[in-house]
Amino acid sequence: MTPAGPSPRNLTGVTEPTDPRPSLWARRSRFVGRGALRVVVALVGALLAVAVFGHISAPIGPFDANLAFRPVGGGAQVAVPPLGSLSVDVYDGPLRLEIQLQRVDQERARALAGDPVRLAGVVNEVTDDLHGAVVRLAWTTAGLALGGAALTSVVVFRRRWHEPLLAAGITTAFLVATAGIGAATWRPAALSQPTYTGLLVNANSLIGSAEDIAARFDAYRASLEDLVANVGTLYATLSALPAPGGTTDTVALLHVSDLHLNPAGFDLVRQVVDQFQVDGVLDTGDITDWGSQPENRLITSVGTFDVPYVYIRGNHDSATTAALVAEQPDATVLDDSSVTVAGIQIIGAPDPRFTPDKSTGDDDVDQDALTASGQGLADYAGTLDRPPSIAMVHEPGQAAPLDGVVPLVLAGHTHERDVSMLEGGTRLMVEGSTGGAGLRGLQGDYPEPLMCTVLYLDPDTGYLRAYDEITLGGLGETEVTIQRTVVPPADTTPETPTDGTAGEGSIAPASPSD
Repeated sequence: MTPAGPSPRNLTGVTEPTDPRPSLWARRSRFVGRGALRVVVALVGALLAVAVFGHISAPIGPFDANLAFRPVGGGAQVAVPPLGSLSVDVYDGPLRLEIQLQRVDQERARALAGDPVRLAGVVNEVTDDLHGAVVRLAWTTAGLALGGAALTSVVVFRRRWHEPLLAAGITTAFLVATAGIGAATWRPAALSQPTYTGLLVNANSLIGSAEDIAARFDAYRASLEDLVANVGTLYATLSALPAPGGTTDTVALLHVSDLHLNPAGFDLVRQVVDQFQVDGVLDTGDITDWGSQPENRLITSVGTFDVPYVYIRGNHDSATTAALVAEQPDATVLDDSSVTVAGIQIIGAPDPRFTPDKSTGDDDVDQDALTASGQGLADYAGTLDRPPSIAMVHEPGQAAPLDGVVPLVLAGHTHERDVSMLEGGTRLMVEGSTGGAGLRGLQGDYPEPLMCTVLYLDPDTGYLRAYDEITLGGLGETEVTIQRTVVPPADTTPETPTDGTAGEGSIAPASPSD
């Protein structure tokens, strides 16, 4: 039999090897890559769903609060605007519990204040409400994470029906691991060592150290009851204050002055900007103490408020300080110039002096320079197409030439709040020290309070309609007062602050004073 010849497809007669199967290493790499992609897709979908939708509102004692888990690390944070916040490093893990007190329910607050028995049990009530809210938040977060992971896998992998189940399984494992890490690293002792910001840095002076708490638990509990009740009073006051603009909207601007590099002052500004939803910050100078280069590091805070920040240089501020402020986002430095914020035209001039050491000053020369500075700003106002609504100066001595030129002049420098009417009809508002006079505030017998004022202006006319004077106790003090003054349409009616009668605004202590 004649052997078969070569195949027509293989004329050489040499047998060609078939394509080999992928190597074991290649198969494993492909499997690992698909698995890693599934994990990434599931976790991204879960975290996005939690970040966007993972929050709930719940009553906690007399407060209405917002609770959320945020993928920014473990622990817990409680925000009490505008007082500050406290953080507790109580557990580890990828999710942090964030609680923000938003408002007080006036009916619950009245019932609490009018019932001594219930007030005595407010700590237990808050604890029970918080526990229930956190449990509800945990289940809500878990459901959102599973749903977000499954939905994202459907979008990415399309018609593969088993992918949502795999994503849900991966997310379940992640949630179980997160809960396990939290349980394994749970540190109850950390509850007695919170980190405070804003006015709450003084909480230790109110409730004592961890060792004192163990020794006098009853006093600690009573202090907590007072703190809850008085913060409730503050929030009730904010919700009961009369509308500053009547039936129309207003532009809210925050007047600060003489921060003197006090970090607590910057915290106060941030809290008020957020809580009162202001449209801009007006700073009438002395943001530093000596105008030196090392002091300028804290000035970058003015670029983090996310609202326009208008500044004039005080006698403690150097030209370098002013230049650094001008470099910050949303910041404007006025130097015989103007700016418009939310439709309100503002002019300003710096203090003509640079005297961080007041012992070198000459009062007669200073007054001449101040008057000339004010007159220069008044002359500048005359060149504008329309009269400005606000003039910013640092020293009240600069205000006299502006009388009758602008309806409102803002100043600082004296560290004492004062509101007066000048002869020509201009209102002069001198702000106290928003920084409590900085380190200089410790030189006297009593600490200087931190002060700022929220101004409410008519968006059409630019006239002042009302203002809230906010005062926080200085170092070692814990009292907070907010007083709203409604400005009548005409100056023939004397303006008086609301006093809390008939459900109107008030002077409201927010936490017990020492």
